[in-house]
Order: sequence, then C-alpha cells, then structure tokens
Amino acid sequence: MLDTFKSISLSHKTAPLRVRELIALNEDEAKRLMLRLRDFFGLSDLLVVSTCNRTEVYYAFEQDLNTEITQLLLIEKGLTDTDQYVPYFQFFGTHDAAVRHLFEVCVGLHSQVVGDMQIPNQVKQAYQWSADLDMAGPFLHRLMHTIFFTNKRVAQETSFRDGAASVSYAAVELIDELVGNHHRPNVLIVGLGEIGADVCKNLAANAVSGQDLSNITLCNRTLAKSEAIATEHGFRVADFADLTNEIRRADVIISSVMRDEPLFTPASLSEINVLTYKYFIDLSVPRSVDATVEQIPGVLVYNIDHIRNRTDEALNQRLAAIPQVEAIIDQAVSEFGDWSKEMIVSPTINKLKNALEQIRRDEVARHMKHLTPNESEKIDKITRGIMQKIIKLPVLQLKAACKRGEAETLIDVLNDLFDLEKQPA
Repeated sequence: MLDTFKSISLSHKTAPLRVRELIALNEDEAKRLMLRLRDFFGLSDLLVVSTCNRTEVYYAFEQDLNTEITQLLLIEKGLTDTDQYVPYFQFFGTHDAAVRHLFEVCVGLHSQVVGDMQIPNQVKQAYQWSADLDMAGPFLHRLMHTIFFTNKRVAQETSFRDGAASVSYAAVELIDELVGNHHRPNVLIVGLGEIGADVCKNLAANAVSGQDLSNITLCNRTLAKSEAIATEHGFRVADFADLTNEIRRADVIISSVMRDEPLFTPASLSEINVLTYKYFIDLSVPRSVDATVEQIPGVLVYNIDHIRNRTDEALNQRLAAIPQVEAIIDQAVSEFGDWSKEMIVSPTINKLKNALEQIRRDEVARHMKHLTPNESEKIDKITRGIMQKIIKLPVLQLKAACKRGEAETLIDVLNDLFDLEKQPA
C-alpha cells in the first residue's frame, strides 16, 4: 500500500469562487464520481471531499492518475474544456504528501478560516460515503480514524479551536451572549449575501452550545433565495414588505444588506415600540444600521468593527497555536507511516505463520493416534508455544526492516526458505 496513496485538490488557495462553484459536488454527484472512478480505473480506498471551499479526491493506486481523475471530474460536471480548468488543481503524487495534506485539511490548517470546526464533520461525511459504497478498505479506515484521533488531540491540547475566527460565526456567538437565558429568542436575518448565508449555516449547525437558536426568520429582497435557504435549514420566511412588523417581533436583528445608505434609521424604526431590548448586529460595509439608532431606548447596535475585534483576537490565538498543531500532526503522520510500512510485510507474516502451522499440524497428526486425549492436548499446547517463539524473531525483524526501508530483501529470503508463494495470505 505504501507509495500508492495520492490526491487532487481544488481549493480557495488555488481557484476563485466562480471556479469552485462550477466544480463543487453534492452527495449524489460525489457518489456517482466514485462509482465512475471504480469502474474506469478499479480504484480502492477512495475518498471524495467537497465543500464550498474545496473539492478533493484521495485514492490508492500504483499509477499516478491525478490528471485522468481531474479530467473525469471536470467532464462529470459538464466542463468539457478541461485544459482551461486543470491548472486550478493541485496534485499530490506521492504517498507521504497526500497523507500529510489530508491530515492538515482535516484539522483546519488549510481552511479559509484557520481552525474551521466544520471541516472535520464534512470529511466524516465523505468517509461515510466511501463506506456506503464499500470503497473504504483497511488502509483508509486506519487513516481516517488516526486523523479523527489527531483532531481530538488538537481540540483538547491546543487553543487552535478557541474563539470565533470568522465574522459569521462570531455573530452567532455574540447572539448567545446578548440573549443570555432567553428561551428561543426571535432572530431575524435581513440580507442573504455570502455573510448572511454563512450566518444561517452556523445557526443551523447549532454553532452555539447550550442556547436554542432555532426560531429564525429570513427576510431578503429576493424571496426565492430566502425560501431556498429556509427550506434547507428549516427556517421561517418573511416578505421584505413586512420588515417593520418582523423587527417588532424580533429580539435580535442581523443585517448584512449591501446598500449605500443605512436601511435602519431612527425614522424607519419610529413606529416600533421597544418594550424589551433589541439587538442589531450590523455585518454590512458600508453600515446598514445608522449608529444613531441607539438613541432609541432599549436598542443596542453592534457593528462589523465590534465583530472583527472578536475575530482578530481569536485568529491571533489560533495562529499562535499552529506550531503545537503541526507537532501533533508530525507525531500522528510518523506513527501512521510506521503502520503503513508494516502493511507491506503483513501478507508475508501471515504466509509464514500458515506455513509453520501446517508443519506443526502435520507432525502432531502423525503421533496423535498413539496418544491419550490428555496427552494430545498437552502436545498441542507445547507445539503451539514453540511455533510462537520461533516466529517471534522473524516478525520483529520484518517490522524493523520496514522502518529501515529494507523489507523487500528479507521478504524474498523468507519466501525462498519456506516456499511461501504457495501459501495463502
């Protein structure tokens, strides 16, 4: 298996959003691509990861099929002019590079927001697709569980996941602080551009623990977009013409409206009788909530600068933790590398055990008819112990040779000495 793991990657580091959108795969498309790759190339240990920021394929095969897989992916997406899009991909043609890249992606080192907590769940979902299609063998199972354990160590032993490092997540985190113990506060999201849509995703993912933020209403000038996002996440939709009434019933208003003049002003809110606190979280640039709105009793405004101060602090904390994260990854990759190397000798070890076991059984069988049941049991136990002691040293030597990169010579010697080619693995 060693030196057979490879991958292709298209991400926010290599391609603009317009290209990433064209190539992104939903679950059905990802599974269909996996079946195509299995049928075309006979691939095993196949993993397809696709998010808004990256589309990647990991696979085990002796030959480097990175170019062919990229072209097939593009054709599956209806992009027949493959030469135009291939340069946006990054290729990992060696085992070590592909394994290391997957580790770093899964812990969030390559995320657009460093330390992104969504990526482990997205990779777990991709792994489930592989398992569903019976395309996850012993190698991929071991690799993924090693990565998940590493991810857990990163969360427990470093500050790499602390704080909210993205504007949309920080806004959701702020809601929790503002509403406190309020039971199911009414949250109104006005404007569903990129930031507004991200806020919806974070709310839907229960990004804030211990607070029920499920009573969400979406209000957007384009009703179809509101309905599409609301259907995906189970939110309520309001008509933009009813904005005043929606503000009246809301506890928290998140605005990410793109316009030259503020949408919310003291004049536009004059009809609203504020009986309890109302919190405006303004994520727009330029601002969509006039600062003078705070002159209305009970109204508090938090603008993008408040949010960015929170994210900058969290981001600096995460960046400072990167050396710790890399050290944990180094250890995990090294240990997984040792296991991967030992996979090379596993068939030889099994054959050697089978060969010695056959010799033991043949010799014991010759004498069993002259022995009592009690004597037979003792002989069986003694010979098993002898066989285990005999095989212990060759197994240790094989594993040590793996780490030195010298296993092939020892495998050849054992094959010749015990005629292992005839033995089943």
